[in-house]
Amino acid sequence: MRFLFKSDTWQEIFSSISKNRVRTLLTVIGVLWGIFVYIAMSGAAKGLDNGFERQFETVAMNSLFAWSQSTSKPYKGFRTGRRIQLRLGDIDVLKKRIPEIQYIAPRNATGVFGGSPALTVRGQKSGSYNVYGDFPVYTKIATKKIYDGGRFINEMDIEESRRVCVIGERTKTELFEDEEEAIGSFIRINDIYFRIVGVHKFVPGGGFESDSDIFIPFTTFNKLYNKGDDVDFMSIAAFDDADIVKVEEDVKTVLKSIHNVDPTDDRAFGSFNLGEIFGQVRGFANGLTFLSLIIGAATILAGVIGIGNILLISVKERTKELGVRRALGATPAEVRNLILLESVFLTLVSGLLGIILGAATLNLVNNLTEGSDFPYTNPTVPIPYVVGALALMVILGTLIGLIPAQRAVSIKPIDALREE
Repeated sequence: MRFLFKSDTWQEIFSSISKNRVRTLLTVIGVLWGIFVYIAMSGAAKGLDNGFERQFETVAMNSLFAWSQSTSKPYKGFRTGRRIQLRLGDIDVLKKRIPEIQYIAPRNATGVFGGSPALTVRGQKSGSYNVYGDFPVYTKIATKKIYDGGRFINEMDIEESRRVCVIGERTKTELFEDEEEAIGSFIRINDIYFRIVGVHKFVPGGGFESDSDIFIPFTTFNKLYNKGDDVDFMSIAAFDDADIVKVEEDVKTVLKSIHNVDPTDDRAFGSFNLGEIFGQVRGFANGLTFLSLIIGAATILAGVIGIGNILLISVKERTKELGVRRALGATPAEVRNLILLESVFLTLVSGLLGIILGAATLNLVNNLTEGSDFPYTNPTVPIPYVVGALALMVILGTLIGLIPAQRAVSIKPIDALREE
């Protein structure tokens, strides 16, 4: 250890480096680039993963949405082009036949899917907004953040078909004065009075609704629009360990059997599989991380080999000097340690510079994308991974340094002194 703290040792190392500045700089850049690529690509993959989760932070990861369309094939006497109508009874059948389903929320809506928004009036102010008929279970799939003092639809609202509603914060802004309390007040939706029981916060990218949507009990919605037990679409959440793609296929298969649809008819029911998209994004991010590991390791190895080559050349150029050191009493271990220390020093400096440059790049990209709609946020690489990469570099630098170090040790003083 004393060897490390001798000023003569470091003077010799810096003297050797300064003699071949351009060659050393190019090699250092090679090693630096390897860990920079690893840090940048791994961080970018994590940022993409974080960004996508932020975009849909209030929606269950393993979820999908299903709705009915028109048949494209005749079946059991039914003609092509028959419009399928989902029913409340379908929910119980799906739960019984598909055990992977954790929650199902039947939903109705006006103002979406080509419908007309509902005219909503309060005093002299009015506006047209999308209205959803929902069950309380919907918040198990897509969380709604409600302002203090309010609530979402509950079971009593459903059972008694209460005329209550939850409005969006933009709706409150447009229909109420700034300091006016909305909760407990009444608004008129399509000439029917509803009492406001909650105001939901707007979460950017937090689902498919907007900051102006109004939610009312499902049973109240169906009475208001005379829909009986019709269901417009379903939000479905599977258990975390379930294969969401298979769940989607099973849902369509069960719905086809319920509504007498040809099993090969792929157009009778539509769906949007959010869980599958999550899986694809995470797969891409994991692939990018793995690719960064491979590319980074290969680049680091190439750079470290370059350091070894530089030291071999350096040893060759310093043959006479090393021979004199041996003749003056330097032990083989001292000569070997000198070359190894130079190798480790160059590798460590290159690694630290690469980490700093990679972290600065990730921070710059994060600042540029912050506040934008691009799904990218907080690109980071876990500290243990960074330390592990740096440790790998030092180990490789040590191993590569053994080659020129052994070459230096093998120099005989008498042979070195004969060289001119």
